[in-house]
Parts: sequence; C-alpha cells; structure tokens
Amino acid sequence: MTKTRRNLILNCASLVVLFGILWLFQEYGTEYQIRILNNIAVFITLAVSYNLVNGICGQLHLGPNAFITIGAYTSALLTMSPTEKQMSFIIKPLIWPLSVIQVPFWISLIMAGTVATVFAFFISFPVFRVRGDYLAIVTLGFGEVVRVLCNALQSVTNGPLGLKGLKPYTNLWWSWSIAIFTIIVIQRLINSSWGRAMKAIRENEIAAQAMGVDPFKHLMMAFLISAFFSGVAGGLLAHLITTISPTLFTFFLTFNLLIIIVVGGLGSTTGAVIGATLFAWGGEALRVVESPMDIGPIHIPGIPGMRMVLFSVILMVVIIFARRGITGRNEFSWDWLLGKLSFGSR
Repeated sequence: MTKTRRNLILNCASLVVLFGILWLFQEYGTEYQIRILNNIAVFITLAVSYNLVNGICGQLHLGPNAFITIGAYTSALLTMSPTEKQMSFIIKPLIWPLSVIQVPFWISLIMAGTVATVFAFFISFPVFRVRGDYLAIVTLGFGEVVRVLCNALQSVTNGPLGLKGLKPYTNLWWSWSIAIFTIIVIQRLINSSWGRAMKAIRENEIAAQAMGVDPFKHLMMAFLISAFFSGVAGGLLAHLITTISPTLFTFFLTFNLLIIIVVGGLGSTTGAVIGATLFAWGGEALRVVESPMDIGPIHIPGIPGMRMVLFSVILMVVIIFARRGITGRNEFSWDWLLGKLSFGSR
C-alpha cells in the first residue's frame, strides 16, 4: 500500500471516528457539553484562517474581529424573518431590501463569507502598502471602524441594541463540518506553490520578490481567504449565541485569537487547532477555581476572576518554556504518529 493511499484511509477513518463521537454527544451529551464543542469548532475555524496571514505569511494582522463582525451581522440579517426584523428595529426601520429578505442558513453563511471577502478586497490595497507595525495599526484601525459603524448605522445593524432572538441554527454538524473544511482548504493551500510563496515572503520578502514572487498578489490571496472563513465563522457564532451587538466584537476577540495561534505555534495549522481547543475548553474547565471548595478542614471561598488569573499564568509558562508555541512550525503527520507508536511498542 502506498503512503498516499494509507494516509487517505487514515484520514477518512479519523473523520468517521470524529463524527461518531459528535453523534454520541448530540444524542447523549448535555447542552453545556454540546456548547463547548461548538465553541471549539468555531474557534478552530477562526484560528486556522487567522494563522494563514499571521503565521504563514508573517504579517501582523490585527483586524479579524472586523470580518467576524461583518459575517455575524450579514448572516443574522439574512436569516431573520421580515416580522422579526420589524419587531427588532424599533428606533429606525431596517433598510430595503434587507427588510424583506430571508434565506436559508447555509446561504446566509456563504453570503457572510462573501461580504467579508468583498470588504477585505477593498481594504487590502491600502493595508498592504505598509508592513510590520504599520500594517498592524492599519488593520487594528479597520476593526475599530467596523465596530463604531455597527453602533452608528442603526438602520442596518440596529445600533447598540444589536440583534436578539436569532434562531440557534449552529449545531455540531454545521460547526465541525466547516471547521474540517477550513483545515482541508487552508492546508492544501499551504502545501501548494502559493503556500510556498507565502512562506518565502514571510522569511524574506525582498528575496522572494527577486525570485519572481509577487508579494501583493499572494498576501491579498491569503487575506481574502482568511476573511472569507472569518466571516463564515462569524455567522456560526451569531447563530450559536443567538444575540449579537457591537460590544461582542471588540479587539479582545482579536487578542484571544492572537493568543491561540502564538501558544499553539505560529505558522502551524496543527498548532492553531490545538491552541483553539485548549482555549475554548480550558477556559470553561478552569471555572472550578472560582467556586467555593473544601480541602479537608480548609475552606477556600470562590474568587471571581481567578479563572483568568490562572489562565494567564498558564499562558506565561507555555511562552517561557515553549517560545515557539506548543508545536512550533511543525505539522501533524501519520508518519510521525505511527513512528511514535512503533517506537513505543519496542
């Protein structure tokens, strides 16, 4: 059996096992467990797409919250019925034709990604005229502009009131299918000639340009693909929490994604997946430290906020002892896993 065929069989078997586990949780898991799994999948989609620009291309992009916001509002507005929109927009009526449009959830996700990509296309021209800290400032500013506009454009976003009562369309099948699709698409892109050109830009843009690589074209490609999947993830997020407002999409969301890809391993898709899983699951698992507990005769009262303190300490420890993240720039491979298993069996 060839290595390619073996890897294909192992990949398919892994997907069958994964969806089998998801089915068990869907049937027998609690609502809390299902919500955590959905959060993990959404953050995987966000982290893997964000890592394409920051990790693979080496550009400090601090505006993914803008595309998440655009995707969330686009998907929410397209799935709400005209009656729901009329009841929600009490200060100013929603503009036409959004006021009369209602589409299925899957179409709204495609439109969420598409609208986010269109916005990314128009801002990519000024964004990629600069590099380094200047690029970070420009993208950060764009994220803040989108958030401020969401507050101001009451006839489109309902302003500070936000959108409430969205249908909870996001389930384990939607969230994990899109997460897996995102991983496959971006990993195939990374392993293609386009991905190698992006890595060359990351290492030395001048040398890459001298070898015939067009930095603007490749960076724009990564930026647009990242924006598309961020927009789709925004639509999933909107229909998972069923209530969105501008305060949900602050820079803190971008900061969380930056932590995820740095801790996981900047430039590694595997690291982004591991980082997203640890972040979404670990944040909930650490809630136990905020609850009162008895250790023998000692009573420890619950301390609000201690979860984030402990989480910060864990992050510092990881960065100190694994400066390139958990995986560095390494990727998971079946050869590595089978090699470890065969070594352990000796």
